Amino acid sequence: MTGTSAPDEPAAETPEAQTAGPQPSGLEVELAACLAKLDEAQTQAASARDAQLRAVADLDNVRKRAEREVANATRYGSEKLLGELLGVADSLDLGLAAAAKPEAQLGALVEGMQLTQKQLLAMLERHGVSQVDPAGQPFNPDLHEAVSMLPSAEVAPNHVLNVMQKGYRLHDRLLRPAMVIVARAPDTGT
Repeated sequence: MTGTSAPDEPAAETPEAQTAGPQPSGLEVELAACLAKLDEAQTQAASARDAQLRAVADLDNVRKRAEREVANATRYGSEKLLGELLGVADSLDLGLAAAAKPEAQLGALVEGMQLTQKQLLAMLERHGVSQVDPAGQPFNPDLHEAVSMLPSAEVAPNHVLNVMQKGYRLHDRLLRPAMVIVARAPDTGT
C-alpha cells in the first residue's frame, strides 16, 4: 500500500475533536438559551414579589401610624386648650376660697370675678372663639335664637331688645346662638 488511506477507512480524529465531545444540535442550544431566560425571568419575578411584599408592608405601617396619629389627635387634641383653662379654674378656686372667708369684701370678689372672666375671654379669643353680643342690632336668625318678643318704644321693631345669653363663634362657625328677646312695635291702645 501506498501512503494514502483506503476509502473505506474512517479519517483519524484530531486530538481537539476527541476532547470536545459531541457538538450540541441547534435545538439543544435554543433550549439552553430558553432555560437561561426562564431562570432570569424567575429571578426577576421573585425580586418583584419581594419588592411588592415590602411595599404592602410599608403601606400597612403607614396606615397604622396614621391611625395612631388620628387617635392621639382625637384623644389629646384639646390638651393646649384645657391646659389654658386650668388657669381659669385656679382663679375660680381662689375666688371661692376668698368668698368663704368671714372678712370677704363684695367689691374684691366682684373684681376677682371680672378678672377671671377677662382671663377666660382672652384664652377663648386666642383659640379663635369670639362672643356674639347683639344688643340693639337687627335680629338675625342665623346668629340669634329669639325666646320671645316684647313691645318696645326705645328699640326698633325686629331688633334685639335684650340679650339673655351671649352667643359664641369659632372662627366663621357658630358654636352657640345668642338667646335674645326681640322688640316689636308697641301696642296701640284702641
